Amino acid sequence: MTAEVLDAGEEFDVVIIGAGISGIGAATYFSRELPDKSLAVLEARDDIGGTWDLFRYPGIRSDSDLHTFGYAFKPWRHEAAIADAPLIKEYLHETVEENGLERFLRLGHRVVRAAWSTADSRWTLTVQTSDSATGATRTRTIHAGWVFAATGYYRYDEGFSPEFQGRDEFEGRIVHPQHWPEGLDYSGKKVVVIGSGATAITLVPAMTTGTGAARHVTMLQRTPTYVMALPRVDKVALALTKLLGEERGYAVTRFKNIWTEHAVVKGLRTFPKAGRAFIRRENVKRLPKGFDVDKHFNPPYDPWDQRVCVAPNGDFFDALKGGRASVVTDAVARFSKRGIVLASGEELEADIIVTATGLNLRLFDGMPLVVDGHQVDIADALCYRGMLLSGMPNWAMAIGYTTSSWTLKVSLMCRYFIDLVRHMDARGYDTVVPVAPPGTNRRPVMDLQAGYAKRGEKLLPKQGPEKPWRMAMSYPEDARALRGPVADENLRFGARRAASPAPGRRRATRA
Repeated sequence: MTAEVLDAGEEFDVVIIGAGISGIGAATYFSRELPDKSLAVLEARDDIGGTWDLFRYPGIRSDSDLHTFGYAFKPWRHEAAIADAPLIKEYLHETVEENGLERFLRLGHRVVRAAWSTADSRWTLTVQTSDSATGATRTRTIHAGWVFAATGYYRYDEGFSPEFQGRDEFEGRIVHPQHWPEGLDYSGKKVVVIGSGATAITLVPAMTTGTGAARHVTMLQRTPTYVMALPRVDKVALALTKLLGEERGYAVTRFKNIWTEHAVVKGLRTFPKAGRAFIRRENVKRLPKGFDVDKHFNPPYDPWDQRVCVAPNGDFFDALKGGRASVVTDAVARFSKRGIVLASGEELEADIIVTATGLNLRLFDGMPLVVDGHQVDIADALCYRGMLLSGMPNWAMAIGYTTSSWTLKVSLMCRYFIDLVRHMDARGYDTVVPVAPPGTNRRPVMDLQAGYAKRGEKLLPKQGPEKPWRMAMSYPEDARALRGPVADENLRFGARRAASPAPGRRRATRA
């Protein structure tokens, strides 16, 4: 069906792109703190949730505790501190309902292009809309004074899957976790999961327990990963809630967990040998007697050079100890009719192969970004305070932490955004753009050595060597940086050019 192009469009003060955990949080903060600003949240999918709506593989959950992964303004009420996706989606829907965010949500709205005009001090967003019932699509324009991009940093349409020789020869089924088939029957079958990241560590116990469990699941890893068992239920949080009440108990638990997590990560990175030895001792306690820990759980890198995976209540280790699962450390030589032939010559038989091989990174859903007629290469931009981009007027992005709860950083970003908008309004500005000092040294924005981070380096913006151009991955550091003075010599502000919308535009009103 040919899309209909509409020249005129609504205009909003702020448009949030994405209705995942970042976008829903931002919409709550902005609607509360900037009540005079018109707001819209554009979501390409037919439901909110982002990651937690997209991924449907067995056991999908957060690696972070929900007392820090949840919002500061909304207590996490469930007993499980490490929660599965359905509970997280329920939490997000509650947030929407409790804060009246339905009036801002535009589902089935995919932004495919964004163009800034300095003359108008506005972004023009080209938006493809779709009707979930009829499948009809059309193209429209929406204008925005500010864009807050809460799109995450990976591709929603495809995951990373290496080219395996002989893939077409395999007579079983090949599945990528990002596109898990509805109703996939793996009961009584032999499954090989390729990968050793958080997804694989989640899949192995999930597929070996309960009704419809697999006959056996083998996790095939090329390189070992650090895995630590953590309690699924935070008993201290429950006690604090009982003692102090829901809101105060949640706030104290959140404070406790923020600083505990910060101390653990800092300790592991500062004393990597001691950290490695500690994790190994904990692994030995939970693995079967005689298990080759040094072969399968001894990564060639230090803790937190890549993410440390979490096994709630040690479920991953229980699957290995119970004989329902096993780990093989080797490289894939090729696929065969019956399974996978390894570099060692061994063949792993499988009915189903799950390629838990990672994500493909893509910022802002890959949409072209144009400033005054010139397309911007995001990879050339520098991150300012971890959320604005050099050369990009009135554009903020939500990128959370990789070494702690994603949402912690997003809440700080929202607070800074609100202060920045208020600063501009008080002085009559309608435009701000970060300008990096000439000759600033650049390095990758992500501080991990994980495969997806290395593959995505050429696609993501860069960071500088020092504040405010350095991408902090520490909540205490960001709390100071993003709560400090709003403006500095790196920001260029522009005066308001027009008090009313340009001709042909319809000014949106708040519901």
